Amino acid sequence: MTEKIRWGIMSTGKIAHRFAQGLKELPDEAEILAVGSRAHQTADAFGEEFGIPRRYASYEALAADPDVDVVYIGTPHSFHYDNAVLCLNAGKAVLCEKAFTITGREAEELIRLARSKRLFLMEAMWVRFLPATIKVRELINSGAIGEPRLIHTSLGFWTDITPETKLGRFLNPALGGGSMFDVGIYPMSYISMLFGQARRVTGVAHIGETGVDEQASVSYGYDDGRIASAVFGVRTRVPGGAFIAGSAGTLTVEPSFLNPKTLVLTETGKEPVRFDVGCGGTPYRFEAQEVMRCLCEGKTESAVMPLDESLAIMRTMDALRAQWGMVCPNDARWG
Repeated sequence: MTEKIRWGIMSTGKIAHRFAQGLKELPDEAEILAVGSRAHQTADAFGEEFGIPRRYASYEALAADPDVDVVYIGTPHSFHYDNAVLCLNAGKAVLCEKAFTITGREAEELIRLARSKRLFLMEAMWVRFLPATIKVRELINSGAIGEPRLIHTSLGFWTDITPETKLGRFLNPALGGGSMFDVGIYPMSYISMLFGQARRVTGVAHIGETGVDEQASVSYGYDDGRIASAVFGVRTRVPGGAFIAGSAGTLTVEPSFLNPKTLVLTETGKEPVRFDVGCGGTPYRFEAQEVMRCLCEGKTESAVMPLDESLAIMRTMDALRAQWGMVCPNDARWG
């Protein structure tokens, strides 16, 4: 890169803090030029913390900044569509936090808009860009475990039900609450990355008192006999495991595919081989590097997190919500 990519950050929440820290670890490539919040106070506080010169008290003002090259959207899921449309219509490249949208129709419309304007757009699935995940793909593609046949993934944490959490992001339908949108997207995307989209996807979920899925299990069936499963929850502690079995061995990500330290390759008849894959620093920097590489090469999407795949995952989520009878306010956007 001959010049730094100038970033705008939309939102000042926890994940925006983590992403900003990742950008600060790339001083030769990235500049955080602006931050947008819903209030001057939070924009100023965020700007002070990360040394950001331009601080806006509205998302509209951030999107209108002519010097911002790309906007990272870290708002709650239910606002992703509106926020991304705002930025794309302002001519900005967009990195939109996962889950990409709330519905498949929203994802379809975002992709259509980005492609019509020839603007870069990507779902911020940072796990795909970790050195450990790259190593997983390399080992599987090299035939280290033979023909991949099965994947099991899991992820979950415990959220107490209180008046505050009922209104918060994890349990509030209006904010895209529920285990699938918040944590299920990770194992579901991991399965999609390695096996692609399945013909048959079925799931069971517990719908809690606020109307969102508190925990769920999803099974994938492929025409060639491969199977996969994802277990996740926001009211259940589940280790973030990833296990891939093949015809000639297995591959395990330890302790979690979100925080990988070691890969254990066990080829049939051989002693396990362990790979140290800890990355150090903030993992979000790797997805930022992918975005900047694409922008510098004039690309409008990433081959590692393609837009068509983000759309397919959202449509799978639509199908699962239909199975569970789970309705989100965004479903009414187009009637």
